[in-house]
Amino acid sequence: MALPFYTSPQADHGYDIADYRDVDPIFGTLADADALIERAHQLGLRVVVDLVPNHTSDAHAWFRAALESAPGSAERARYHFHDGRGEDGQEPPNNWQSVFGGPAWTRTTNADGTPGQWYLHLFDTRQPDLNWENPEIRDEFRSVLRFWLDRGVDGFRVDVAHGMVKAEGLPDWAGHSSMISEAETGDGDEGEQAGDDVDLGNVGPMWNQPGVHEIYRDWHAVLEEYGADRMLVAEAWVSPLPELARYVRPDEMQQAFNFAFLASHWHADELRSVIEHSIQVNDSVGAPTTWVLSNHDVVRHATRFGLRSAGGTSRRSGPTTTRATPSSACAAPGPRPC
Repeated sequence: MALPFYTSPQADHGYDIADYRDVDPIFGTLADADALIERAHQLGLRVVVDLVPNHTSDAHAWFRAALESAPGSAERARYHFHDGRGEDGQEPPNNWQSVFGGPAWTRTTNADGTPGQWYLHLFDTRQPDLNWENPEIRDEFRSVLRFWLDRGVDGFRVDVAHGMVKAEGLPDWAGHSSMISEAETGDGDEGEQAGDDVDLGNVGPMWNQPGVHEIYRDWHAVLEEYGADRMLVAEAWVSPLPELARYVRPDEMQQAFNFAFLASHWHADELRSVIEHSIQVNDSVGAPTTWVLSNHDVVRHATRFGLRSAGGTSRRSGPTTTRATPSSACAAPGPRPC
């Protein structure tokens, strides 16, 4: 899988995209991407690229146009722009918190220097969330999919696949979103919630809304235009496991990263539980499960599990487990097989 290589200010390692149809000069050109895809296919490899549909960069032409446009304009309707609450709108539209910390809203400044509306960003302030209730957004991403499929891409890893659609009215929520803290802090203490019952943290009116599945059914149909072997892979931090299985129903995506496995402690009974339950729920929808030990959001598994200082055989036990277990496995770019 290729991490984001699109035009980007690199505020978040390329997950802040300014142009979905071009390659950032630090990586090369579109011609280089075409050559890479062609060579990979000659070698019998398939090319799956990262796609970031929840938000754009604040350098994207759409967002720049939105800032220059009036409240209620078509340009602002592509994102979540809202008036603030309280006197003179000085409070954010709701109490949501960003995954990266602090409010999930930033206030704009009008051309005359007065405070303006607020825009939503579930991640960095430089990553404004798109409004997926707007048909223009859906049309645009169908076009983006076809742009890369026409160039030979075999599939897409969908970043924040459980995001995009927000609950109607953007209601207040007392919780706080975080990226799976258990997996960042080691294998945890005995008695902590874990295994197939682990709380992956992303709950609330901004995550895993029913409407995301309509999007993936639509995308599934687009990929089928190019043949049955094209694929969508979900990065969806959702729990429990039956919720994750909904993303890989026959008319939606082909794979979904199993973060319950990633979040499990390195204990045999717990691993057996999550493996058995994962296979069971995925079999019910006719899909494989996809085991993962690490990704760019968490500390590498060798460190988390205390395997880094162990002998070579122990360090390899994690990857060996994923490859010896039914279904498929995905390794994060960068870590060696330990």
